[in-house]
Amino acid sequence: MPKRKPLTDAQGEVRELTEADVQAATRFSALPKTLQRKLKAVRRRGPQKAPTKELISIRLSHDVLTRFRAGGPGWQGRIDAALKRSLAKARHPRQPRPS
Repeated sequence: MPKRKPLTDAQGEVRELTEADVQAATRFSALPKTLQRKLKAVRRRGPQKAPTKELISIRLSHDVLTRFRAGGPGWQGRIDAALKRSLAKARHPRQPRPS
C-alpha cells in the first residue's frame, strides 16, 4: 500500500481530503467502544466559569456587516471592540433603561 501524505502540514493546517483519504477512513461506529467514549469525552466543552459575553440579536446595516465581514474570521469580535471604543469615547454615557 502506498504511503499517504500527512493530513496536516508543519503549521498544523489540515489539507483538503482526497477521495483516497475518504476511502481509507474508519467509520466512528467501527472504532472500539472504549476509543469512542474517549473521543466523545474530548470533544465536549464544559460550561464557562465566568461568561464574558451575552448572546443577543441585533440588526445592523448591510454596509456595516459587509465591511466587518470583509476582514475575515473574527468579525463579530471586531464589532464588539468597535462598540467598546465608542463607549470609551462617549462623554456622557447613557444610563441603562429600567426594565
